[in-house]
Amino acid sequence: MSVSEIIVSPPVVWNAIATPLANHLWQSTLFGAAAGFLTLALKKNQAKARYWIWLIASIKFLVPFSLLIGLGSRLGWPKPPAQTSGFVTVLQQVGQPFIPANSTHAPAPVATTLQLQWLPLFLWIAWACGCVAVLLFWWVRWRRMTVATRSALSPESGRELETLRRLQQGTGLAGKIKLMISGSILEPGIFGFFRPVLLLPAGIGDRLTDAQLEAIVRHELCHVRRRDNLAAALHMLIEALFWFHPLIWWIGARLVDERERACDEDVLRLGSEPQAYAEGILKVCEFYLESPLVCVAGVTGSNLKKRIEAIMIHRIAGKLSPGKKLLLVVAAFSVVAIPIAAGMLHPAVSHAQTQAAPARVEAPPPKPGFESASITAKGTPTGVVAARMLTNNGQLDFENRSLKDLIVFAYHVTDTQVSGPEWITSELYDVQVKTNPPASGDQLRLAVQKLLPYTFRLTFHRERKEQPAYELVVGTNGSKLVEASTDETNNNETKRPKMVIRPVGLLEGNAAKLTYLVQFLETQTGRTVIDKTGLDGTYNFKLDVSSLAGPPQSPEAMAAFRRALSDQLGLQLNPATAFQEMLVVDHVGKINRAMLTLPLTSNH
Repeated sequence: MSVSEIIVSPPVVWNAIATPLANHLWQSTLFGAAAGFLTLALKKNQAKARYWIWLIASIKFLVPFSLLIGLGSRLGWPKPPAQTSGFVTVLQQVGQPFIPANSTHAPAPVATTLQLQWLPLFLWIAWACGCVAVLLFWWVRWRRMTVATRSALSPESGRELETLRRLQQGTGLAGKIKLMISGSILEPGIFGFFRPVLLLPAGIGDRLTDAQLEAIVRHELCHVRRRDNLAAALHMLIEALFWFHPLIWWIGARLVDERERACDEDVLRLGSEPQAYAEGILKVCEFYLESPLVCVAGVTGSNLKKRIEAIMIHRIAGKLSPGKKLLLVVAAFSVVAIPIAAGMLHPAVSHAQTQAAPARVEAPPPKPGFESASITAKGTPTGVVAARMLTNNGQLDFENRSLKDLIVFAYHVTDTQVSGPEWITSELYDVQVKTNPPASGDQLRLAVQKLLPYTFRLTFHRERKEQPAYELVVGTNGSKLVEASTDETNNNETKRPKMVIRPVGLLEGNAAKLTYLVQFLETQTGRTVIDKTGLDGTYNFKLDVSSLAGPPQSPEAMAAFRRALSDQLGLQLNPATAFQEMLVVDHVGKINRAMLTLPLTSNH
């Protein structure tokens, strides 16, 4: 799809991703809620366990369950069960509560494709503006930290450097962490992902005792060992992509809270005095500002009051018990195994399997609601044949009509909106469908929609394409249409037909709207016709193009057709282009038997 189509036709792109996106957001929200309940069960345990749970909940927004279900469907059982288990059914309903309206596995609703056309475009613009705004906000703050780092000095000696080197050797961190002294009023923090820099404000050594400085530096080294900056940057990206989801921001706050608590626990476990550590944090808060970025791990983040209370009473959370470890293992295994198992128990039919469908059509009966259906293959005609279509009292009769005609009827589109193999236009069929009880016109369309996948193995997708078209306008000498009188219009509603088409190429309108003329012109020209005449009344008219012996097939015949329209009705067809929603056939199979009859159930 071209960029111009995406801009001009936002509903096409929206329909392609709206349902999968809604399912993904629903699954991720449910996953986040489950993570919240799991952290409640571990509230008396170490903060690092809760931190990892929240981090996985954040990453889940980047990994849809459909990937795991798709993997499972490709690893499906050699012989799938005849019936899907209740557990799998429930899982599918929870995982995919939003069903695409234009799915080829269910009848597409008969409705205009232009409804709410600009709403998707508005949503796209709103999302893009929000994403750019969040990224710009983070970039401005990142730029501020970059400037502070570039203007900082790297000392070759001093009390701060000696403390850093001594503690780094004790923690076993590979590679030297660079120390920078900045004149900016920022708290101590670790800047960078793969080559971290410890950024200390100038004069901090004069404000902290040895024990306090050691505890603060040890806190920052814990962030380096845990790679907290990298995890925080990943969550910042998720926040930019899903800025509209409140759960993302709530998870971000939980990540910062548990991250700082986890480092506090490590600092105390490594031997720092609680009082010195708490006093050091308070002095940093007193003289320095908080780091402007969550991916610059400082020391003053999270809820300070609760942190100081936990530090002062030396409340180091207990390790996970065997039961809680088992709970985490089962939860982690379930997150991966259940979607894969669902896919294995309910494998999807691949495109290759569809293409490899047997030539002989053995169609299972469609869903209940029909009494019978039959299709007779007539082959490719060698001359002009008479074709007809009748709908009467719940029965549809197609005689000498192509599969393309059947698709046009079923999905309520024009001939120009169907794109597929050449033979769906050239090969003819007789089709009879009878419903029980008798169905209305729209119900008959839905009936044929259900029938086509079973008989012709039809699968398709919808897309918007720019196609050659015509604009119907009033000629330079004015319209020659005769406006119908009020009596003619009223009588026409109950007595006389609005349109009569007499083979071949003779059209008579009696108190008819131009809509019927436009439909006739589309049938004759094979293109979309856009009515720009501005004539919205009812008219009497006659168009005789029988001399062409059918729809124009050459440029010369088309020119003659347009001249006849201009001479007889005073209207012109001007070449143009228009974006049009297409039904693009992905796969369709021929019926190789002369007759296919389906006795169908009559129950609903």
